[in-house]
Amino acid sequence: MAEATNHNEAGEVAPSTVDKQAPTVAEEHAPSTDSPEATDIPTSNAPDPKAANPETNPNAAKTTTAPPKREKPAAAAKAADGEKPAAAKAAKKEKPPAVEDKPFSEFIQQYYLPALQKAVAQEGVKDLQIDFVKQQVPIKGMEQLGECWQVVGNFADGVRHFNLYFPDEDIQGKKAFSCNEGKHPSTLESFLIDERKITLDLLVYGLIQRLNGQKWLGRN
Repeated sequence: MAEATNHNEAGEVAPSTVDKQAPTVAEEHAPSTDSPEATDIPTSNAPDPKAANPETNPNAAKTTTAPPKREKPAAAAKAADGEKPAAAKAAKKEKPPAVEDKPFSEFIQQYYLPALQKAVAQEGVKDLQIDFVKQQVPIKGMEQLGECWQVVGNFADGVRHFNLYFPDEDIQGKKAFSCNEGKHPSTLESFLIDERKITLDLLVYGLIQRLNGQKWLGRN
């Protein structure tokens, strides 16, 4: 039987396991020469796709863009230019007309007579009777004046009488006053001729002052 020959003695070199594996690994990871193909071998130059994805990596660099410039609304632009929006103009209510602008007869009957009645009562007179009538001026020598609208009042058991005349049928027009106590009036005097604009309060105040001047009111 022949003796086994040691391969070292025979001059042969046993192949290294590294040499056997290296070609296989190299071939597995080497790119094909036929068509370009990405490999899963990481390199120092290529970024890791997962590391660059902001959804999976919060530390990844994010590219920010400025938000688009917002335009001013039309209403706000008009307001900035000093122009009121249409809604604000529509919401503004119109100022109601003053009572002095009411028709003459309506003003006297619905506003002046009630206000005068209340003011005289506050002065201590409890039996005032007042009317609004169109009649002849009750003063001798004034017949030519004819008829005109008058506020006629009496109190103190009908002894004290006064008349307030409106010949122009307008509270802003000419006005006159007369009074008497137990007899016909003899004098027709002007009433509130120095006032540029007559108001309800002024008409009431003026007559109260005139009756007080006669010492006809309660505090006298």
